Amino acid sequence: MKKNRGITMLSLVVTIVILLIIAGISIGTGNNIIKQTEIENIKTNMLLIKVKGLEYAENANFKLGTNIDTIKEGDEKSSRIQKAKAELKGEEIVDIDQLSNKIGITQENLEAENAAYVYYYKLTSENLTEMGISNIKSDDKNGLYIIRYDIKNVQVEIYNLKGIENEGETYYSLNEVNQI
Repeated sequence: MKKNRGITMLSLVVTIVILLIIAGISIGTGNNIIKQTEIENIKTNMLLIKVKGLEYAENANFKLGTNIDTIKEGDEKSSRIQKAKAELKGEEIVDIDQLSNKIGITQENLEAENAAYVYYYKLTSENLTEMGISNIKSDDKNGLYIIRYDIKNVQVEIYNLKGIENEGETYYSLNEVNQI
């Protein structure tokens, strides 16, 4: 009668190889899930900021008035623009050096857009808390959020300067992220 002396070396090696293959597949799948979750998290944050930003753009549009283009340059027009801009949250970006080159805006574009009632604002974590979104961090580590207010047409665009990498490309705006 033969005694069972345990596992042979060959069966032990085969078992270890199978476990390594399973672990490799699991790690790859896990990394993809984590990356997809990060993308969805940033996208959700950007959508929350957009909804709140639209509220402020709507208030600014109301303060600007519908006849702003018919008013000649002067105190009344400047006063209305300043009242409208007071409704916006964040720190206004007036110099291109304050804005990241990642989103492709030049000083000329910035000035031309300002003439069309379009303004860029940097949103800090404190600004987001003031907007009622306290669980989103906006800093260098988590990605600084920039909001583009178009107060005349009541539109906003959100940028995250950390960006989202996908298939070798980096996307910064909500419109780009929605296309991933």
